Amino acid sequence: MRIRLDIAYDGTNFRGWAKQPGLRTVQGTLEAALARIVGSDVQFVVAGRTDAGVHAAGQVAHVDLDEAQWARVEARHGRAATDPAGSIAARMRGVLGAYPDATVHRSSLAPQGFDARFSAVWRRYRYRLADDAAGFDPARRLDTTSIRGSLDVQAMDAAARSLIGLHDFAAYCKAREEATTIRTLLDYRWTRDADGVLVAEVKADAFCHSMVRALVGACAAVGEGRLGEGDLVVLRDALQRTSEFKVLAARGLTLTEVGYPAHDLLAARAEQTRARRDSE
Repeated sequence: MRIRLDIAYDGTNFRGWAKQPGLRTVQGTLEAALARIVGSDVQFVVAGRTDAGVHAAGQVAHVDLDEAQWARVEARHGRAATDPAGSIAARMRGVLGAYPDATVHRSSLAPQGFDARFSAVWRRYRYRLADDAAGFDPARRLDTTSIRGSLDVQAMDAAARSLIGLHDFAAYCKAREEATTIRTLLDYRWTRDADGVLVAEVKADAFCHSMVRALVGACAAVGEGRLGEGDLVVLRDALQRTSEFKVLAARGLTLTEVGYPAHDLLAARAEQTRARRDSE
């Protein structure tokens, strides 16, 4: 029985999503909570593995429960009930306790062909950056990066939009052996919110390791006047990591949404994505 889980977390005190021996991670915490409910170990498949310190408001995962595990869910919820899968989220929240830094908002039976990772068609991130014009808000210190000086948001937005499209983003990715850095950047823009905080919205089919924080750092350098609006394309096309800008801190980054196709296209999308990853 495949279950979809819609997840949120404050990444501050986690060493990223992926389970690691001896370290506190989001995956390890949530899998342990569900294991207590179903009586044995489980393994999540996630839409996007986030790095240490990165937050999520719209993370998606799936988990496959065997017959014995599903029977425990039904037995506790009641076989006559209409939505035992939907009860999993509430029961996990009970295990996680009051004010947890990771939670499951919703649980549901996954549609036929659904794969949290391979069926996804895009991921969207938000980055919050406070300069001197915005000031420092102590209540948002855990999800906002502070930077000295006042940044030119119009120049940052123009530079961001120049990067949109299908390209090799090796200059903006931390290299991983045998991993492609070709991505389709679907949207990248900068605005100031009502409080004056600079907010980036970044959307792509998928992201390389540290790609969003590098893109943000490059635009911050433009906002400071250290790089020109056209320099980011030049750096991208050079296909080499550079010291022209800094990769900004994880604290300002939040995964906000994962997009999926219509239900009848989920299986085809997953198969297509797996085939492409295998060929890479």
